[in-house]
Amino acid sequence: MPKMKTKRSMAKRCKVTGSGKIVFYKTRRRHKLTHKTTAHKNRLTGTQTFEGGEETKVKRMMGMA
Repeated sequence: MPKMKTKRSMAKRCKVTGSGKIVFYKTRRRHKLTHKTTAHKNRLTGTQTFEGGEETKVKRMMGMA
């Protein structure tokens, strides 16, 4: 059986925590920020985790399944 390859695009966007969850940064915070409200920009800060079936797909892409 050949080795599972990692999708490099996912490896660059996500990281695995010590407990095994996959964490990523929220999108839409790079440019065109003048028309977004301050509350909207604040909601886009921080990280988020994948849930349920999405986590399974991402783990497979990262070569962990």
